[in-house]
Amino acid sequence: MKGLLLAGGFGTRLRPLTYTGNKHMLPIANKPMLLYGLEHLKSAGIKEVAVIIGPIREGVTEVLGDGSRFGLDITYISQPEPLGLAHTVLLSEKYMNGEPFVMYLGDNLLKQGVHDFVKTFLKRNADCVVGVCPVTDISRYGIVELENGRAKRLVEKPKSSTSNLALVGVYVFGNGIFDAAKTIKPSGRNELEITDAIQVLVSMGKKVEVEHVKGWWKDTGKPEDLLEANQLVLADMSGDLQGELSQETDLTGNLSIGSGSKTTGSVSIRGPAMIGNNCTIGPDVFIGPYTSIGDGCRLRNVEIENSIVMKDCSIESGRRIIDSLIGSNSTIADGERRVPKGYRLILGERSFVQV
Repeated sequence: MKGLLLAGGFGTRLRPLTYTGNKHMLPIANKPMLLYGLEHLKSAGIKEVAVIIGPIREGVTEVLGDGSRFGLDITYISQPEPLGLAHTVLLSEKYMNGEPFVMYLGDNLLKQGVHDFVKTFLKRNADCVVGVCPVTDISRYGIVELENGRAKRLVEKPKSSTSNLALVGVYVFGNGIFDAAKTIKPSGRNELEITDAIQVLVSMGKKVEVEHVKGWWKDTGKPEDLLEANQLVLADMSGDLQGELSQETDLTGNLSIGSGSKTTGSVSIRGPAMIGNNCTIGPDVFIGPYTSIGDGCRLRNVEIENSIVMKDCSIESGRRIIDSLIGSNSTIADGERRVPKGYRLILGERSFVQV
């Protein structure tokens, strides 16, 4: 069995962060989100993976390489335009060479991984396995309606449905998906929808099995989704103190602090939180729960919580920063105006802000 990991698209809902890089390389708990999917494929026993890349591919090939550092064989397939998930399937047909495969959307995080999906596919001799999870807003997702536990009807982003079960971005396909995808036409948004291709399998009487998600699942399409995904991953982590904490550091909860990092002077940390390598934190810093600080950052005289700070940032603001995404190499400096409130920031790379 092979893997198909999707890292294309423009990430328009995550701008300005995605003006200068691929959205799948944005960090969740200081690790590019694409690596979570790659590791899940490897854990399921998959050794050969095709990665779909689009026009914005910065960072993907540099981090993944040929896959050897992960014990994998990685091949890249170009999708110049985001023409739909079923289109990516068609692009991969030659690579799959008749083998079944797991398709994993690189901007999805799934706590349980994909092992159960593969197990269900093999055990039930299925033609397709889809993952589902209940959602409150069905208009954002592909929705699956069931009959006797199997998929009966799939529809993309419906206004109404008898089901609230959303597709979670992990699929296992047999060879039949290629013929099914070749029969469908572009949707109203000019994309070949994977829901339409799977519906063809259902209509043909193929075995389309459903795997209900165990644990959590997150689609990281919007800034608030990235922050929630960061919360979920940090909540599950164990503390790992490789750096140095000053005697004046007050720590509560789990903290992971990387090699070469240190706190200086008065620092208060309320975990779960993560600090990368070679960071200097303090003095006069408060780091609240669900905050991840990337490698090489310098924080001084600031309060920050529920935020993602990417690598090589400098923050010395005298302010309280909350619910923020701060791009790599950004600087936040103290301004003259004093306003007693929290600031929510979404900054692209190499930004400079005075607050």
